[in-house]
Amino acid sequence: MNKKILIESISGIRGIIDQGLTDFAIYDYTNAYHNFCPEGKIVIGRDSRPSGAFYVKKITQFLNDLGRTVIDCGIVPTPTVQFIVEDSDAIGGIVVTASHNPAEWNGLKFLASDGCFLNGEEFHSLINLKGKESKKINSVGNKIKSEDAIDQHILKICNLKWIDIEKIKRRKFRVAIDTVNGAAAIALPKILLKLGCEIVTINCETSGHFTRGTEPLPENLIDLCNLVLESKSDLGFATDPDADRLAVINNKGKAIGEESTLVLAVDSFLRKNKVKSPIVTNLSTTLAVEKVSEKYDVKVLRSAVGEINVVEMMKKYGSIIGGEGNGGVILKDVHLGRDSLVAAVLILNRLSLTNSTISDIMLNFPHFEIIKEKISIDILKDDLFDLISSSFNNAQICRDDGLKLSWEDRWIHIRKSNTEPILRIYVEASTLEQAKNLVNMVKTIVSG
Repeated sequence: MNKKILIESISGIRGIIDQGLTDFAIYDYTNAYHNFCPEGKIVIGRDSRPSGAFYVKKITQFLNDLGRTVIDCGIVPTPTVQFIVEDSDAIGGIVVTASHNPAEWNGLKFLASDGCFLNGEEFHSLINLKGKESKKINSVGNKIKSEDAIDQHILKICNLKWIDIEKIKRRKFRVAIDTVNGAAAIALPKILLKLGCEIVTINCETSGHFTRGTEPLPENLIDLCNLVLESKSDLGFATDPDADRLAVINNKGKAIGEESTLVLAVDSFLRKNKVKSPIVTNLSTTLAVEKVSEKYDVKVLRSAVGEINVVEMMKKYGSIIGGEGNGGVILKDVHLGRDSLVAAVLILNRLSLTNSTISDIMLNFPHFEIIKEKISIDILKDDLFDLISSSFNNAQICRDDGLKLSWEDRWIHIRKSNTEPILRIYVEASTLEQAKNLVNMVKTIVSG
């Protein structure tokens, strides 16, 4: 990848510091966001990357000079910024983060007044305002330092009526955590301690020194798996740098995969809440969500990949819970955004309902094997998706986001990346052998 490229996607921008992500880019996009927003306060927060402090200072001063008051939350999870925007009189928010990209990257995510990411139409409007003269605001801009953003966020979660705090406390869970020295380093220990947990930590400082792979994938969580075993913990939690995703380690020291986070959270929610509204997830998330939801007679709807797409569908159908198979759980009763703290509390609440371990609970869920691969591709042939779909029999075909072929016990999802010249292939089946066969069949068609 060209180091000077600035990646622009629906959730914002990201690039390598001082190369793709230049000072000019920061000012240009911040000014466009200022022009996009109505008058009012803007909330800002960041993950733990050292460069974040510099960008927050520059952005805050720039917005102050334009007459904007900025509420600075400091180093906090992305979902904390989202919650504060929704819960306050702010008209928007900026998160300084490059999410799961390496430490030499940073970026900006832009929020609407409801704390959600901008949708496609809104982001397109923002982009059209780049390079424009700054609009005038008849007010004096100030900086307000928020010292309790995390506490407010935690209080909102713990005040959910169907979360049995006392029952969780009585279990006295021992939890091993790895926050990759990111934005959850303060928030995750704090909420676990509030729930009466004993915590054992690794990579749990706000240094921004990412000592493992930034995504909470099994191959990056070997040290946490070992820590769960060594400390005899009941389970382990891992987050990504901006703390919107959560992965779980079971009591046997095994990373059970990010797909299982949403499955556990949905099961936890439906055990305590009788709802008629659907669960919403994306097209690339495990079938286990359907299988679990069926037990409670609740329907599952699927959106295009991307948090805002899930959120927009949740809004449309009045859904209370949804999420994505990358460890992102969305609970409307807190805010409409992926939230690792919400996910952690839902999972602990599920554990508190019985004396079962994570391993025991997972045995009651249907087992699927999921494979996620990508192929470099410069040009997508016009007839490729037609060719692939015609090569498989009796599949339900969906073209909402690339191509998805579905059967009762397996599926294939193929989509072109919006930011890289690659084709993403997602496959799930009852066995690993079946999943591998499906992947190989797709690869053969693509390469042909």
